[in-house]
Amino acid sequence: MPYVDGFVLPVPKKNLAAYRRVSRLAGKVWRELGALEYRECVGDDLAVKMGVPFTRLAKPKRGETVFFSWIVYKSRAHRDKVNAKAMKDPRLVNLMTPTAMPFDCKRMAYGGFKVVVDV
Repeated sequence: MPYVDGFVLPVPKKNLAAYRRVSRLAGKVWRELGALEYRECVGDDLAVKMGVPFTRLAKPKRGETVFFSWIVYKSRAHRDKVNAKAMKDPRLVNLMTPTAMPFDCKRMAYGGFKVVVDV
C-alpha cells in the first residue's frame, strides 16, 4: 500500500504567491525524485460544524489561511529515500530554512500515514 506524508499549516494571505512558488518548485523536485503525488490545497470551506475544523488545528491568525497538503509514495521506505534526496537537492536547500519559508514552520502539523483504504 502507498504511504502518505500529510501537512496542515497556516499561511499569511500576503504570502500566498510566494508559498505557491515554493510549492511548485518543491512539488516538481519531489515528483522528479519519485513521489507519486504532490498536492497543496488552500482552505475554502473551513467553517464546518462537525468534528475539529482545520482552523482550530492550525490556529490561523488574522490575515492567514490554512493549507492541507500531502505527498504520496510507494512505501515508507520509498518516502525515506525520496525525502533524504529532496533535503539535499540544491534547488531546495536554501528554501528549507525556517527564515526562507513564507509561513511559520513551528506551526505546521506533519505526519506520515499508512494507507489502509485505497479505492
